[in-house]
Amino acid sequence: MTGLPRLGFLGIGIMGKEMVLRLLERGFPVTVWNLEPERIPLVTAHGARAAASPAEVARGCDILCQCVLHAQAVERCCFAEDGIATVPGEDRLVIDFSTVNPDDTRRIADRLAREAGWRWLDAPVSGGPAPAREGRLTIMVGGEPADLERGRPVLEALAANLTHMGPLGTGQTAKIANQAIVGVGYVLMAEVLALVEKAGLDAALLPKALAGGMADSTILQRIFTQQQQRAFDPPRAYARQLDKDLVNVRRFAAALGLELPLIEAAVERYHGFAQASPLADAASVSRLYERPIGG
Repeated sequence: MTGLPRLGFLGIGIMGKEMVLRLLERGFPVTVWNLEPERIPLVTAHGARAAASPAEVARGCDILCQCVLHAQAVERCCFAEDGIATVPGEDRLVIDFSTVNPDDTRRIADRLAREAGWRWLDAPVSGGPAPAREGRLTIMVGGEPADLERGRPVLEALAANLTHMGPLGTGQTAKIANQAIVGVGYVLMAEVLALVEKAGLDAALLPKALAGGMADSTILQRIFTQQQQRAFDPPRAYARQLDKDLVNVRRFAAALGLELPLIEAAVERYHGFAQASPLADAASVSRLYERPIGG
């Protein structure tokens, strides 16, 4: 493949690693940086080039991608002494795959545009590491249509489902809805598993039994199955990441003046679990139900 833009990629976490490997496989030249340098060899072994800072990544790319933990990490990448803002953007593009609050996205993007001239797409992702590696992610994009067209080759290399939601920040708003469904679903699957196991049902049969019915979903087929199998090591996603997103859902709903008691109950339940076990697998919230609640 020729004529592909030079990519930078900040954040080689569980998702970022798989996204970089996918992009390398599709022929993109990729320069990478990660706050914890010990993760860099996971992708340089496959052809990525390492850089010493976000600024060094920015200097050598046409499109800069990032997939980091939260808004504070995005700000660090952009505005630290070695950050993106120290490099003139000249209307080059940032594609932010991180999940952050829409207001934070707009604030950071506006500041980076004013200080350094970089364009911005908010493009949070859903699907998990395996879909990232296989180019089957769901990506919700906010930003200008012209910026979307510039970023489309990168986005289409990673996504099976790509939707332009509207202006800057709307991708993150769609991701809030996604994470509300996912977060409630993780807790719900844990409670359903406790229910059917206590009732003496063969829980392994449930996803097949319910397939195609109204209760069927990716969460049932993947997360319930993972919980039923106790397949939590190594983690496929960290509890702290979903917890951060659920706290963000709560913050966003409060700003809208909404009372959402079902979501609030799931947020509280998950938050207590994640505070105690931040690096546990996100699905292992089901372990709470293997002992008396509150015990």
